[in-house]
Amino acid sequence: MRLLAAAAALAAIPAALALPVQVDAEYSVSAAGVPIGRVTETFRRDGDAYRIESTTRAEGVLKLFRDDTIVLTSAGRVGPKGLQPLHFEQRRLGDRTRDIVAEFDWAKAELRSEYRGESSVHALPPGTQDRLSILYQFMGGGTAAKLVRLHMSNGRKVEAYAYRKLGEPVIATPAGEFATAHYERVTESEKESRAQLWLAKDRFNLPVRVVFEDAKGLKLEQNLVSLTAR
Repeated sequence: MRLLAAAAALAAIPAALALPVQVDAEYSVSAAGVPIGRVTETFRRDGDAYRIESTTRAEGVLKLFRDDTIVLTSAGRVGPKGLQPLHFEQRRLGDRTRDIVAEFDWAKAELRSEYRGESSVHALPPGTQDRLSILYQFMGGGTAAKLVRLHMSNGRKVEAYAYRKLGEPVIATPAGEFATAHYERVTESEKESRAQLWLAKDRFNLPVRVVFEDAKGLKLEQNLVSLTAR
């Protein structure tokens, strides 16, 4: 009876409590092995509310040609199925005309976007993530799934994404070695951007390496430099 009572009590624990309350991470960004930027990210959870901030600064050779800073912010709730964004922002300090503000209206199933002085409204499928929260959505869901399907918004539109699991390698980063789950975005045409994620299985499935490749062949690699999570 005690075992049954304990199991019932565990089942009643809100999903938010399984997530960390604080994450501080720093990443190096490189192209063709050349350092071009630095990313600092913070995740904060207060009960069932969360906020993520990510700041990317140009470094090295890139800073000589494009000294820019990009700040992304995602804020919302933590529900039974993970993160549920309510507000997303992209701020480019070097070009404020490219700023994006998006509001997720789940009651109306609408995404409202502001970009270059124009407003637009888009359908909002259940479970949609923004381009920042999607990297943290694995925290509560685990990495057992061989195929993960979800929608993602960059703040201007909503697209369907699918990630397939390729394996569970141990990888080396500047922050040390991590046992990971390796996922790759499933693409159907050469016009789609590609992405790969390596998630640390013993650190809340947080990303320790991310590789992006756009349709023009530009490939960026983001590797973890430091991480604290509790």
